[in-house]
Amino acid sequence: MEIEQKDFKITIKTAAGRKEVHMVAAPAAAYAPPAAPAPIAAVAAAPVAAAPAAEAETKYITIKAPMIGTFYRSAGPGKPVFVNVGDTVKKGKAICIIEAMKLFNEIESEVEGRIVKVLVDDAKPVEYDQPLFLVDPS
Repeated sequence: MEIEQKDFKITIKTAAGRKEVHMVAAPAAAYAPPAAPAPIAAVAAAPVAAAPAAEAETKYITIKAPMIGTFYRSAGPGKPVFVNVGDTVKKGKAICIIEAMKLFNEIESEVEGRIVKVLVDDAKPVEYDQPLFLVDPS
């Protein structure tokens, strides 16, 4: 009997009560050299451009996932989303649903403010403590 896959090949032969097993591993994939480093001018310019964006995001409050599951922006297909960018939220207002093990958990806002950014796409898996929304508290 012979089984051949992408990474290996197994051959089993029997002859009058005698069993032999041969296993041959495929050669390892070729090593790809790392990409050439970026020019120094481009590396130096990148932090300067990223700094204003980082400063702007530090004034916002991040609403994080309280559990692992699937993130949904609305209560069901064809239903309106709980919050959009620009909407004002109050403490206790439902902002999304996270489904975990067939249980749909409404996630409520713990802060008051205006939604600045939705950080997760609808129907995508989220991890515990993963940022979901940015809220401007002012």
